[in-house]
Amino acid sequence: MRSTLRTRRPNRKGRAAKAAAAVVAGAMALALTACGGDGNDDTGSDGGKTEKAATVKLPKLDGQKLEVAAVWTGPEQDNFTKVLDEFEKRTGAEVSYVPTGNNTSTFLGTKIQGGQPPNVAFLPQVGVLHQFADKGWVKPLSAEAQAQLDKNFSAGWKDLGAYKDKQYGVYAKAANKSLIWYNTAAYEAAGITEEPKTWDEFVQTAQTLSDAGSPAVSIGGQDGWTLTDWFENIYLSQAGPEKYDQLAKHEIKWTDPSVKEALTTLAQLWGKDDLIAGGKAGALRTEFPKSVTNTFSGDTPAAMVFEGDFVAANINADTDAKIGTDAKVFPFPAVGAESPVVSGGDMAVALKDDKGSQALLTFLASTDAAEIWAAQGGFVSPNKEMDLKSYKDDVTRDIAEALLAAGDDFRFDMSDQAPAAFGGTQGQGEWKALQDFLKSPSNVDGIQQQLEAAAAKAYEG
Repeated sequence: MRSTLRTRRPNRKGRAAKAAAAVVAGAMALALTACGGDGNDDTGSDGGKTEKAATVKLPKLDGQKLEVAAVWTGPEQDNFTKVLDEFEKRTGAEVSYVPTGNNTSTFLGTKIQGGQPPNVAFLPQVGVLHQFADKGWVKPLSAEAQAQLDKNFSAGWKDLGAYKDKQYGVYAKAANKSLIWYNTAAYEAAGITEEPKTWDEFVQTAQTLSDAGSPAVSIGGQDGWTLTDWFENIYLSQAGPEKYDQLAKHEIKWTDPSVKEALTTLAQLWGKDDLIAGGKAGALRTEFPKSVTNTFSGDTPAAMVFEGDFVAANINADTDAKIGTDAKVFPFPAVGAESPVVSGGDMAVALKDDKGSQALLTFLASTDAAEIWAAQGGFVSPNKEMDLKSYKDDVTRDIAEALLAAGDDFRFDMSDQAPAAFGGTQGQGEWKALQDFLKSPSNVDGIQQQLEAAAAKAYEG
């Protein structure tokens, strides 16, 4: 689901990319033994301990009403609301939040065309930024917001929020989307003492868990974006970064042999009902949050769930599991020579050209906002100047450190750089095709044709 950094230079792919992957793997290894709970005695203003001095100056906005739109609901929405509460406290503005649903671009497009856009929206797809900018729907950053962005973010993250030489977006929330979370009790019951490092080991571990009586893998197949993340991790590790970049830009077709190989590999898991919680049919009825609670609660929890660091928010809010003890994490297994490193993120943009919208973007680009958000859990920031002690637990802190250590040397979620019609809309494009593939994993050639037809139409449009 997302894009590659436009600042990446081809000659950096070798040693630097391997080093970044090694850093992530090392941090995840540390996370396996990390303690759960808060693990943080020096939090910011919302962490309940020491009140920190503000690092960013904001205007007074008494009486102004702002609306913010983003995809988050449940625990993720609650955590973000803490950030908005602090903005209200500092400025006097009144901020309301509206969830967009999974079809963010459609929701926002309807609001904009109806003359009622929110002040600020979070875009989960780079491709949507480009489409909105071409239509004149997004506003460039103010000097104050740009100053915070320049101070706190690396060139790569800034570049992702820029288009045609104008800076529009602030990547206030990032994600490491190459993680497998697991239920330690299920591993212990099956006699598993080592985390799988390769895809073959991962599939064998799933079989061992299933044979021991645990549903092996919980998949949130009702949300098509989770399925694109499965594909992207396998494709990046197996086909390599150059092919990944080409497919992300549709420079090669989805009928390419490398796509067939990745889908065939994915079918080794998706094609076995006994390895999937609820089988394929059950997975297609399972939303992402339920895939997490299925793994860490209930009488017969699943053993593993794949997704990003934001899984922690659902574990913390919806289960009694403790991260670092009951719930642990390891890097997505290597399909090729090394484990993949796929990142995602949510970019804040202004849809109204006013003082309040730019003030909120300025705040979201600051360390103050990042530290409040981090203290809630289930959140990772690419803000390189924030205090890492703000993170709620050691596992998330290790994930964040690995993300920062990778610098600009990572691959961004492939489907999120595609046109929304292909990579970011429920019920069509890549989301629909991969749901169809989960339903019928033997139909590799047919799904390739379906993917290519949808991609060709979307990229031409």
